[in-house]
Amino acid sequence: MLLLPKFDYEEPKSLPEALAMLSELKGNGKVVAGGTDLLVNMKKGTVRPACLVSLKKVDGLREISGEDGSLAIGSHVTVSEIAESDRVASAFPVLARSASGLGSPLIRNRATIGGNIVTARPAADLPPALLVLGASVELKGKGKDRTVPLDNFFTGPGTSVIETGEVLTRIVIPSAPPYTGGDYIKLGHRAALEIAIVAVASRLTLDKPDGVIVDVRVILSSVAPTAVHAVSAEKALTGQHPSEELFAKAAALAVGDSSPITDIRGGAEYRRDMVNTLVKRTLLKAFNDARAMKGGNA
Repeated sequence: MLLLPKFDYEEPKSLPEALAMLSELKGNGKVVAGGTDLLVNMKKGTVRPACLVSLKKVDGLREISGEDGSLAIGSHVTVSEIAESDRVASAFPVLARSASGLGSPLIRNRATIGGNIVTARPAADLPPALLVLGASVELKGKGKDRTVPLDNFFTGPGTSVIETGEVLTRIVIPSAPPYTGGDYIKLGHRAALEIAIVAVASRLTLDKPDGVIVDVRVILSSVAPTAVHAVSAEKALTGQHPSEELFAKAAALAVGDSSPITDIRGGAEYRRDMVNTLVKRTLLKAFNDARAMKGGNA
């Protein structure tokens, strides 16, 4: 039985207090939210913080807000709160769908959106949906605030641009343009408690219901060191009239944008085949939703 190593535990009551603590710890402290990844890694011995700093008593990190179609989600909002939010489901169903597929109800009740991002796991559930929505993250450190597009946040498996002493405080999603639709599909061996073999999120915007694609994002997950854009597919789709033939061409190009490995969950060739299939399916669903929606709904 794996046991947790010894550590100190702090519960600051404000963000400035938390940032001061983290600064004093000089890299020997970790922010703990739901702990669904961090505590497991501590038991394995892959991380050994001297102190865990909980932000659960800090105001403002558990709110979902927004205006004019945009959305701001506090980093300590739980995955279950996102999955069950009418506001999220109405504005960004792709995000609600990805949240509802994460782990089990027990894990969703503890895991937070900020934690799911900061761990930077290649197969994490929420980043593909957030990337396809063009989200940014707000990072705060002692005497330093910055906003980073999620496209620029991940640097490799388990690594990101977040610096020692910084805290991810909010995720901001811009409003979707009219005639925008999206979809997210996660492929696993079972319906729950599953790490994705492949996951794909797609979103496209039309200039009018029967018009051309003016903006498109296709995100591939679990087939590269980080969730990645299928850049070749996105270029092939932009400016074109949607069709099943076009989507098939884009899906074939997306396979070339992936670099899957073979592991216990699936072979590299199988993953490539599934990238092809899931890109086609998500693009077709995104197109049908975009054509039906005058207001953006992704």
